[in-house]
Amino acid sequence: MSVTDLLQAGTDISVIALWLGHESPVTTHHYVEADLTMKDRALARLHEPDVRIQRYRAPDALIDFLMTL
Repeated sequence: MSVTDLLQAGTDISVIALWLGHESPVTTHHYVEADLTMKDRALARLHEPDVRIQRYRAPDALIDFLMTL
């Protein structure tokens, strides 16, 4: 069983790091590559924000200044 298999099964990376004898989970990340299943699962956890994105509108004074350049 690979590290990726363990991650896909839901095993926490800190537990995997301990099993491998790594001092830190950061070391374990060198051996891990996310596959499409893991990426799909991560994207499924995302939720669209409840905010309305507004486009920036520069003040007229700034536009006037930029036009003089």
